[in-house]
Amino acid sequence: MMSLKKHGALLAGAVAILGAATVNAAGAQDKPLDPGYRAPDPNNTLVIDTTKGRIVVEMYPQMAQNHVDRMLTLTRQHFYDGLIFHRVIEDFMDQTGDPKGDGSGGSTLPNIKAEFTMRHDASFPMTVASHPAGALIGFVGAMPVESQVNELAALTKDGKTQAWGLYCQGVLGMARDNDPDSANSQFFLMRAANASLEKNYTAFGAVVSGLDVVRKIKIGSPAVNPDKMTSVQVLADMPEATRPHIEVMDTSSPQFQAVIDATRKKMGADFSACDVTVPSKDLDASAVASTDSTSLSPSTVTPAFSAPPPVSVDAGANQSGNTGQY
Repeated sequence: MMSLKKHGALLAGAVAILGAATVNAAGAQDKPLDPGYRAPDPNNTLVIDTTKGRIVVEMYPQMAQNHVDRMLTLTRQHFYDGLIFHRVIEDFMDQTGDPKGDGSGGSTLPNIKAEFTMRHDASFPMTVASHPAGALIGFVGAMPVESQVNELAALTKDGKTQAWGLYCQGVLGMARDNDPDSANSQFFLMRAANASLEKNYTAFGAVVSGLDVVRKIKIGSPAVNPDKMTSVQVLADMPEATRPHIEVMDTSSPQFQAVIDATRKKMGADFSACDVTVPSKDLDASAVASTDSTSLSPSTVTPAFSAPPPVSVDAGANQSGNTGQY
């Protein structure tokens, strides 16, 4: 298991994250993390190897504990290994996780109740990016989130307010049919943003590496010779020698605040969380570049999300043709 140690130091009026390091399963210390970056949570991160490349997805139990637990359980059963992407729509999403390959199947486990929204108190670990009237928009980890304002907590019986995931590019969602409580094993990764899914489908994770791979998956329902997941693993379960080594910008860091400020300045009144890029670094690619005696390629420092062109997709609740599953 990896853990993360952080030592704060005051620098130029801001707290920079210095001297942080990852610790591998054997207890050996790896190279220090760059200021403003963190390692993904290995216990809640999926490594999805596909016929188009590798996708790394970090999940957030605080947003949808039952859905995260289901993904971890099925992954450790090797349920997803070899399953195709049976429904892929350009500028929308990649859907997979069906052993039948036609959108009608699932696991033998019982269905999961919807977790479209969650309730939280003022300790909710959200980095606020904007504050429109009556709402807070920001990030939990690398996942874009919207919440009611904390002041509303004084008016609720449980002293809490409501939050939900935003369906920006790279977000992980759980498929279902017309019954809100019918999620089982099928999931999807967003190729582009689509707000119509919000509070209608459970969002519980975000791609932290490999969004370019998500967008390379072959289009079709299903495609001819569809792409598939060759292997899905929990990061913590992988041997140190084979696990990916990735750093993701910490969205609670001053470095990420600078990213938000720059994006807001660029977008003006049109600013949204889906416009914000969450940078990540592939340290394995960096090591290859170093071995080749070349400088760090720009491709080794990439956005976890990057805003696509505007999308116009009918994202109604029953889009899977003859299957009813979405």
